Amino acid sequence: MPKSIDLPLSALANGAIQEKLDYELEKLFNNIHDPNTKAEDKRAITIKLEFSPGENRQTVKVNTNISLKLANVKDVATTVLTGRDIANGKIEAKELKSGTPGQMYFDDDLTQKTDVGVPIDVIEREENRKIINLQENRG
Repeated sequence: MPKSIDLPLSALANGAIQEKLDYELEKLFNNIHDPNTKAEDKRAITIKLEFSPGENRQTVKVNTNISLKLANVKDVATTVLTGRDIANGKIEAKELKSGTPGQMYFDDDLTQKTDVGVPIDVIEREENRKIINLQENRG
C-alpha cells in the first residue's frame, strides 16, 4: 500500500536538508571529541520545518531551519601579578607562572625562570645589573 504522505526528509529539496543535517552532525561530533569541552554536557540538533500553504491550498512551501547547540568550552583561570614599575611609573601586568609570587621555577626545558616566566640567565646578563661577589672580600 503506497503512503498517502510521501516526504522522506533525506530526499526533500533534492537532499539539501540531509546535507545540512550531515554538516551540523560533523560539527556536533567534533565538539564531543574536543578535550576543551565537558564530555557530559548535552548537545542538540533541532530541525524545524515550516509549512506555508498557498492561497489555493494545493501548494505548500516548506522552509527548513536546522539549529545546533554545542557544549561550551571549559573555563580557564590564571593569576596575574600587577603593579607599578618604580623606574618609569607605568602599570605592568604579567601572568604568574610559578604558582607563588616571588618564587622561581623550572619550566619543561629545565630552564630556571622568575615567577612571571623570565629566564634567570637573561636577568643576570642585563647590563644595568651587577652581581655582587660576596666571596671576593672575604678575609
